[in-house]
Amino acid sequence: MRLKSTLVALSALMAASPAVSMAGEITVWADATRQPAVEAFQAAHPDVKVNLVVDDGSSGASGTFQTKIGLADQAGEGWPDVVFSTQNNDAAWTSKETNGVQAFAQVLNDGFLDQAFLDGFTPGALDPVTIDGKVYGLRNDLAPVLFWYNKTLLDSFGYTAPTTWEDYQALGDKLAAEHPGYFLGAIGDSFEGPYVYYWSGQAPIFQVEGDAFKSDTSAPNSKKVSDLIDHMVANKTLTLDSLFGASFVASASKLVAIPGAAWYSGALFQNPGGVNAKAGDWVAAPPLKWADGDAVTGNVGGGVWYASSHTANAEDVKTFLKFIVSDEKTAGTGGLPAYKAAADTWLAAQAASGFYAGDFPGAISTAAGSVWNGWGYPNFSPETSWAKVITPGLAAGKTMNDLAADWQQEMKNEAQVVGYTVE
Repeated sequence: MRLKSTLVALSALMAASPAVSMAGEITVWADATRQPAVEAFQAAHPDVKVNLVVDDGSSGASGTFQTKIGLADQAGEGWPDVVFSTQNNDAAWTSKETNGVQAFAQVLNDGFLDQAFLDGFTPGALDPVTIDGKVYGLRNDLAPVLFWYNKTLLDSFGYTAPTTWEDYQALGDKLAAEHPGYFLGAIGDSFEGPYVYYWSGQAPIFQVEGDAFKSDTSAPNSKKVSDLIDHMVANKTLTLDSLFGASFVASASKLVAIPGAAWYSGALFQNPGGVNAKAGDWVAAPPLKWADGDAVTGNVGGGVWYASSHTANAEDVKTFLKFIVSDEKTAGTGGLPAYKAAADTWLAAQAASGFYAGDFPGAISTAAGSVWNGWGYPNFSPETSWAKVITPGLAAGKTMNDLAADWQQEMKNEAQVVGYTVE
């Protein structure tokens, strides 16, 4: 009787927990943006039952993924089978054993997934999630920074699209003097400053070498980026508004150009809640560079799918992962898919639509192959320190040069907390 009661209690506990996968079912944690792709998988594979738990995808470096896995590790149960994260730095912690509990992330290139399938990713796409030759995640989409500009507005003003950061600043001066109110970008979100400007500008503020973290906001390229931001904030051609906030959207008709990720194509320009641009107005151009610098760029996200090493439904997980990153109708969910065949289809569809002027596929492809490799992927994000130090500082009227040293120290503090040696 006691054994029977125990079994009944355990069964009730498992049935009540939304995070525990039953036989023939996989639990997937993903954000709302990825929900349609998960639903497409369910339609294509009705034999695989999916328990979808919608969360924030760790956006804004919220740490939701790591926090929830930490709780499951403590409980010794409740791990999901698959997780989507918007952060590219999760491999740093998902690949490590924690307090005697095995690493969460399944190694994917040790026979779990066919090498032929893994070879189908765009070259370099899996680098951020590869540690010591082991692949711990699959990139959902690529998010290189390129330069977007409104050709209709530039032509009407008689201006030429910039190709360097110096030209970009000079364009800001022209707009401020001749067309006040028109602007060239935003840094009101925690991702734009670090990834769009500092990463693209080859600023060595977020670097990792082994177990050592380095940040230098006073280095020449770091100072150049800070000066650029301060100059353009001062002349009001760089707004402190959030990219998807009401103020930005209300002024979107005066957005002349903006450096930003590949996913801006769907999330910003073809989004009724964003710029909601007109077909033929906007051009996707190759990334800006310093006049005396390398032709490199930054990267803004490009989320990752992780498989759990704890899963009891490995075959269903494999089926899910292969579909979610390679299905040509849903892969990338609005951005440039990381899987090459799906990317080719996406680029061809964008070009055929005629929505963008110029060589859209060429610009995207150039950016995807130009991401600067001097940026690090440690077990924390520069977004949290930006939100803590820079966002309130700029709002209070301080400059990037005023705040740079404090920002650097905050990043170093966070690095020490998670175990890095700080230089």
